[in-house]
Amino acid sequence: MKRFSFSLQLLLGLAAGIALGFVAKIWDVAWLAETLTRVGQLFVQLLKLAVPPLVFTAVLVSVANLRNVNGAARLASKTLLWFLVTAFVSVAFAIGLGLIINPGQGVTLDTGAAKAVDTEGAGTWLDFVTGILPANVVTAFTEVNVLQIVFLGVVLGAAALAVGEKAEPFLNLARSVLELVQKALWWVIRLAPIGTAGLIGKAVSTYGWDLLAPLAKLSAGVYAGCLIVLLAVYPTLLAVWGKVNPVTFYRNAWPAIELAFVSRSSVGTLPLTQRVTIERNGVDRDYASFAVPFGATTKMDGCASVYPALAAIFVAQVFGVQLGVGDYLLIAFVSVVGSAATAGLTGAVVMLTLTLSTLGLPLEGVGLLLAIDPILDMIRTATNVTGQMVVPVLVARSEGRLDEAVFDAPPQSLDDAPAVRPAPVPA
Repeated sequence: MKRFSFSLQLLLGLAAGIALGFVAKIWDVAWLAETLTRVGQLFVQLLKLAVPPLVFTAVLVSVANLRNVNGAARLASKTLLWFLVTAFVSVAFAIGLGLIINPGQGVTLDTGAAKAVDTEGAGTWLDFVTGILPANVVTAFTEVNVLQIVFLGVVLGAAALAVGEKAEPFLNLARSVLELVQKALWWVIRLAPIGTAGLIGKAVSTYGWDLLAPLAKLSAGVYAGCLIVLLAVYPTLLAVWGKVNPVTFYRNAWPAIELAFVSRSSVGTLPLTQRVTIERNGVDRDYASFAVPFGATTKMDGCASVYPALAAIFVAQVFGVQLGVGDYLLIAFVSVVGSAATAGLTGAVVMLTLTLSTLGLPLEGVGLLLAIDPILDMIRTATNVTGQMVVPVLVARSEGRLDEAVFDAPPQSLDDAPAVRPAPVPA
């Protein structure tokens, strides 16, 4: 397999998974379907295993590393601003698309049989805000509550900045743990071609195309909305504001986008996203070490902007609820402000629940969409991860922190594990 690039290996895994999935579906080969399911589950399980230590140390170290970056406050502010701008533009296009295609119009579903989904207290803004604060530090990690882990990482990172040199032993430990987790996770990522075959094969063998029939318009709308963001919004921003070639950007970023599509996890893709951002797109390492982990836990244009907007319109039309201008403005507000609720994990149930509850729409609508969520989550996560790379490029370009020679060079091979970088010396 070393004769093939990592990107080509992923494509081969994707093709093999689709073929095997159709074989299992058409000829009802139960053992093959079970094998594909198990392979996909094991791959995702390995990715999730690293989530708590990876998110905590990545966020903590990224916040602490800001002291090594000149103009850190300005960089952080610009990054957050671009996060908000791209989220708003994405949700605006999604709402417009929803009004054009009317995804729920004419759809007949058994809404009486739909059950409200238990979202563990994430149905209201108050629950969302209070849910950020962990009642128990250990529980936040054992239950893999990414939002609470991010909160703890930000607080301890800020505290380390305030303490100064006395916090250096703790930061060195955090950096060491981060390097160890990233190295181990890279070994898991190298298994992605096999995991890809399992995940895609499982989706095809389980769902086929039959399940999409009553929800075809919504499914097509989500893919179309994400593709508009991927192929129109981001390239325009890169070309007009970033003054860089969008084709070159996508050539460089493709391995991370592809892995995000099949893994359905922004956090699981984080090590590869960061490598691509630094080694292929030429973003300054110190800035990228803050922006990429921050984006992987808060920057969700697919899950938090495109999908909730279209899904809310769909649910409203299915349940016969008329939405007004104020409701569409609320959708935009929730998408822009509440994107951290998705927290980099697979799926967007929490974000959709937050949107529906804000609009006063039936939460049973979430249950109607759960069946096709894995299929939609692929393109949503690919959109998320692409946005997480676009913003650092835009900010780095405006701040003179983009190495154009690296950006324009032939893509660096990702077949080897990233070299461990020594811990930075405090300023």
